[in-house]
This record gives sequence, C-alpha cells and structure tokens, in this order.
Amino acid sequence: MKILIAALFLSVLAILQYDLWFGDGSLTAAWRLEKNIAEQQQQNAQLQVRNDALAAEVTDLKSGLAAIEERARSELGMIKQGETFVQIIGQNSEHKDQTD
Repeated sequence: MKILIAALFLSVLAILQYDLWFGDGSLTAAWRLEKNIAEQQQQNAQLQVRNDALAAEVTDLKSGLAAIEERARSELGMIKQGETFVQIIGQNSEHKDQTD
C-alpha cells in the first residue's frame, strides 16, 4: 500500500513538474516572452526616434519657410531670383589620365 501511495505521489509530482517546465505557462515560455518584449521595446525606441524626426520636419515645414527653401534648393535645384547658379566640377579620372 505504501508503494502505491508513493508511486501516486511521484506521478502527481512529475505531472506538476512537466507543466512547470514544458507546459503553456512554463518557465521557458516566460523567458521567451521576456526576450520578445525586450526586442519589441528596442524596435519601438528606434521607431520613436524616427517618428520624432518626422514630426520635427513636419513642424518645420508648417511653420517656417527656411525648411521649404532648403528642400527646394537641394531636391529641386531651385534658386532665388537674382542669384547665380554656379556648379563646380572636379577633375574626373579621364581628364587626369590625358594630362599625365
């Protein structure tokens, strides 16, 4: 009888330990979730930095003409009235080979 009770006790203990280590709410599942949370928090921080930069750019575009002017100059090649456009071309490799 004692052996039967001991076997039953060990069986229950084994089942409980299995759930603790390998079941749905196991320690390995909790560790995996903590790792996923840390990765997601890092990704969120990177996206927040990007969003802040975009929000600052939107604010600049809405409030000031300097940002609009800078974009027009750099992206569209526009100049103000009365300005002279000067493009400086460096020596390329073909020109260097011919002069040597």
